[in-house]
Amino acid sequence: MFSKPILLRFESRDGQFRLTVDPTDEFPALLPQILDNLPEGVDSRTLTLSNKPHAGEDRLLSSLKGVAIERVGLKHGDKLYIKYKELPQVDGHSVAPVATPLQPHNFSNRLNGLRIAPAEDLPITPLPQLHSTATIKNPWEVVRQSPLDDRLDSKDGKIARPRDLKMCKHGSKGMCDYCMPLEPFSPKYLEQKKIKHLSFHTHLRKINSATNKPELKSSYMPPLSEPYYRVKRDCPSGHPQWPEGICTKCQPSAITLQPQPYRMVDHVEFASPGIIDSFLNFWRKGGAQRVGYLYGHYEEYVEVPLGIKAVVEAIYEPPQIDEIDGCTLSVWEGEKEIDGVANLCGLQKLGVIFTDLIDAGAGDGTVVCKRHADSYYLSSLEVTFSARLQAQFPKATKWSDTGRFGSDFVTCVVSGDEDGGIAISCFQVSNSAVEMVRADLIEPSADPTVMLVRNTDEEDGSESRTRYIPEVFYRRINEYGASVQENAKPSFPVEYLFVTLTHGFPKDTTAIFNASEFPIENREIIGEAQELRSVAKKLGVSSGKIEGEKGVRSVADFHLLCFIHGMGILGKEEESLLCHVARTHDIAAGFQLLNTSGWATLLAILQESGERPPKRPSPASLAEEGRGYLQDREQLAKRFKATSLR
Repeated sequence: MFSKPILLRFESRDGQFRLTVDPTDEFPALLPQILDNLPEGVDSRTLTLSNKPHAGEDRLLSSLKGVAIERVGLKHGDKLYIKYKELPQVDGHSVAPVATPLQPHNFSNRLNGLRIAPAEDLPITPLPQLHSTATIKNPWEVVRQSPLDDRLDSKDGKIARPRDLKMCKHGSKGMCDYCMPLEPFSPKYLEQKKIKHLSFHTHLRKINSATNKPELKSSYMPPLSEPYYRVKRDCPSGHPQWPEGICTKCQPSAITLQPQPYRMVDHVEFASPGIIDSFLNFWRKGGAQRVGYLYGHYEEYVEVPLGIKAVVEAIYEPPQIDEIDGCTLSVWEGEKEIDGVANLCGLQKLGVIFTDLIDAGAGDGTVVCKRHADSYYLSSLEVTFSARLQAQFPKATKWSDTGRFGSDFVTCVVSGDEDGGIAISCFQVSNSAVEMVRADLIEPSADPTVMLVRNTDEEDGSESRTRYIPEVFYRRINEYGASVQENAKPSFPVEYLFVTLTHGFPKDTTAIFNASEFPIENREIIGEAQELRSVAKKLGVSSGKIEGEKGVRSVADFHLLCFIHGMGILGKEEESLLCHVARTHDIAAGFQLLNTSGWATLLAILQESGERPPKRPSPASLAEEGRGYLQDREQLAKRFKATSLR
């Protein structure tokens, strides 16, 4: 939608000026106009914007990349304050300093009175900075949540209780302490229902009631704030950037790990047992492990107050190298295309699932139980793997000062249980674990039960210039039953970094994809390939006839939809109609699909190169084969007759 230009006022130590800007423009786009109104010799890398002349929220203009003007709540006539530094003078001329990505403009080393840049020092596998740490003004007005979150926000979440016949002395329309509704975070109710973790919206109600109290008549504050364990850039104290300088304002505080009391998703529901059975067929046939991504949607989970469940409709297996003891994911070039097909079906990426199965060798189908109370449930390597994935899928929420908090991404493990059967376990990595992985504070250990805290020194013994390791502690119950604090260095139990989820299958199967017989992608190593003949057989196409109605009824297969999308025959509207038919099973829309030109082209191609029936042998060919068989038998007898055993 077209936005009306607004006028912004700017004030610096050299005077004031005004600019007419588009609210949808990003802040870095204003740099040329701002420099035109400032004197020469200004170091553009030090250009800082603030909402107050003193003690305001200072932000480097270069750090606001991707942030629109309207996002921070600026209106027509608002005023911003500009701060900057001048370029160093050499022989009366300004000289721009040479900068590295880590130290863009602050250098403390000097040679002959001139500043020099230190050597560039980057980690071997740097973690991408996915998000800015800048807060958003009035996030409850700007951030768009999912419809499910908006629906749960509108509910009070209170748990109704019937009238107690023994304790309640009032009438049918009265209420007392014994029958009044309970809060969703009531410890008594959670203990009665054996709910181990609070749901996200229940946790939100709990902390919001303590943060914002209407009786105090104070300004509203977002109750959620993501953990941040990295050194803050652009410290207002004025010292050189880390690692050249650091102070108490920019260095992270000590970390005290505790089990996370809430979880972003409470339950994982697989729409059909056939989804897991098809996924396990790879291990049954090849003996190697397998990784897949879960696609589905989120719904309200009524078993937990204000709960959320992830409903899995399909598992897509990306390119990977599978081995007996693990998997290596390859580059997935078509990820966005598969996400697009899922979006047309009303689905999204929910999480990841992988197998960890070893045959017990008893011949009865039992497997080895590796994960139990005396070993581990999720290894340190799997925690870091899940943390990196959760960091890529943040949850948008208007209750956080940054507009996001945690992630709804889940991790499922298929392994052996204590009875030798195949069981599913579901987890989520805590928000603290995601930030520790993003800050490069921890690394997996050879022992799957513990996580290592990284050292401040590099492998060559020099001090790291890419990470700052604060003090890390964790609390545990000692042998005397007291809660004590322990130092997490060099390692700590991995149980502090994840929460468990429940899982199950629905009583009445209402799976969207109820015709899943098409070969699964990337399984050529076990002899399963997606070919045109498979599509022709699925859609009822042969060289003699085309069964249109059968093809319409059999398109409810996610793997088939992805393969047809990869063929590139259907147009966007035709592909959208195809996914609509697969999702709703609408016969009327299916016959509309049959009348499209793209679908007719697809059927024509399949009829020419698809499934062909085997030719029936003629009597003459059978007689010819019989004579050839007798001649071969006679020649074989002669050869054996001429052979001597001496």
